[in-house]
Amino acid sequence: MRITNLLFSRVGKWSKQYSNLPDRYIKRAMEQVYWRNPKGIQYKPNAVIQRKKYLFTLNRPWTAEFRQDNAPGKRHPKVFVEPIKEWSFFRGDRVEILVGKDKGKQGIVKQIIEERNWVIVEGLNCELKQLGNDKDFSGVYIRSEKPLLVTTEIALVDPSDLTATPIEWRFTEDGQKVRVSTRTGRIIPIPATAEETIDYKTKATYKEQPKDTGANEVTDITFVPKLCTFEMDIMENMGIKEDRIPAKSYWY
Repeated sequence: MRITNLLFSRVGKWSKQYSNLPDRYIKRAMEQVYWRNPKGIQYKPNAVIQRKKYLFTLNRPWTAEFRQDNAPGKRHPKVFVEPIKEWSFFRGDRVEILVGKDKGKQGIVKQIIEERNWVIVEGLNCELKQLGNDKDFSGVYIRSEKPLLVTTEIALVDPSDLTATPIEWRFTEDGQKVRVSTRTGRIIPIPATAEETIDYKTKATYKEQPKDTGANEVTDITFVPKLCTFEMDIMENMGIKEDRIPAKSYWY
């Protein structure tokens, strides 16, 4: 699989996990169509020319800031991203910073951007930004966290001794997939905040809304596959028996 295909297969993944937005909405929000075939039987259907290269930053794909960064006709230098087949960092993880002025400090991951292999660590790796600067107002400075690469700039912390450690994914005897410290052999559990979204703190505390599909309706089995045609299934449900013997037919 090409790197570009792998990256675009992950478009909106971290966004959807945070906001519960459907894939079709995220795709529609960031889509830019330059040309589309006219409607008609003489034209090839669904033939479109659309933008395929986007600049992914800290802005989510459906925001106005993302559309401003990727305005029509605006081009950016290519960003090379190392594909990660199995993501090992989650919101709420304690990590240690390996580079920069905050090297050796530990913090909590508060945001993940998988499209760029970035994480934001709360209160660490910060920079000062000036907002507003004119004759009447000198502006204000705010402190914001800069992203860190998960491949080289941070490491997970082993909760048993609060020391950075490399990890690998393994399976328990029950078949559960867990993160294990290769240094101590202890399991590093996935934090509960990893499933937190803007809709609920945890899945267990979510209250169904009037427009939601009920959990009992989702789990209800309404289709049972059978080795019969649609007509035969209808006849069986209605108690119709076919006693006629079909005439012989030859396909050749």
